[in-house]
Amino acid sequence: MIATVLKLKKNVYRDWLMSYLFLLPALTFFLIFVLFPMLKGGYMSLYDYTITSFEFIGFDNYMTLYHDETFHKSLRNTIIIVAVAVPIVIMFSLFVAMAIYKRSEFTRSFFRGVFYLPAVTSVVSVTVVWGWIYHPNFGVLNYITGFFGMEPISWLGDTRTALMAITVILITTSVGQPIILYIASLGNIPTTYIEAAQIDRATPGQIFRKVIWPLLMPTNLYVIVITTINSFQIFALIQLLTSGGPVYSTSTVMYGVYEQAFLLGNFGLASAMGVVLAIIIGIISLIQFKYFGSDVEY
Repeated sequence: MIATVLKLKKNVYRDWLMSYLFLLPALTFFLIFVLFPMLKGGYMSLYDYTITSFEFIGFDNYMTLYHDETFHKSLRNTIIIVAVAVPIVIMFSLFVAMAIYKRSEFTRSFFRGVFYLPAVTSVVSVTVVWGWIYHPNFGVLNYITGFFGMEPISWLGDTRTALMAITVILITTSVGQPIILYIASLGNIPTTYIEAAQIDRATPGQIFRKVIWPLLMPTNLYVIVITTINSFQIFALIQLLTSGGPVYSTSTVMYGVYEQAFLLGNFGLASAMGVVLAIIIGIISLIQFKYFGSDVEY
């Protein structure tokens, strides 16, 4: 009996060791390039850390952000982008997925490729194309609106339109992966569930609300959380198109981190901004897991 127990323990330890050996490469990468920088950023946020000084100041950087109107504007812009982009990405992706998932294999493959192309294309390339689309003198968008008698608009140079113009680009580059995920999830829903609802004379709206939507919850949770995080971290579009302008109307928290760290050399304040952003993302993600993940098995 004792020999059997010892043998079982030995097997358990061996399996445990083998499991962590397989995890070691990914775990090492996570510890070095994710966890350590996060802890280092939190540490740096407590210092007046510039090129010429490194002095402990406690929470003074956070107090500076609390009273900084530029940071408030950047945070407000970021929240607006997230509030607009995430629902549109979810609804549009699900609409497209439901429209094409019952089509032929060729049609599904074609549309998946079309919508996923911006997601795998270089951000710089996509940004350059959109920059020409929005160009006030030679842009396609002003050419089209000119047919309706509208005057040319500086889409990226006007405080009234710049933020929404950036948000449109973010939406077009964010729908590719959700569409593919939704198509796959819709294909995994047993047809017997839908047929049973149809036999009970359920309307298409009732079938969607009572059958399809609950079964899509795992995919909804993933898409909502990832899209929210990516929207909060928008940076490349801002840096390449507007540099936060005009008058900080397109500045985001991530761009503020870049500006403070690499343009102004204030690494401590930039780290504090990163910590604040991480806390906000963490709180929102927990709320999303609470609301959308209650019926999801992990």
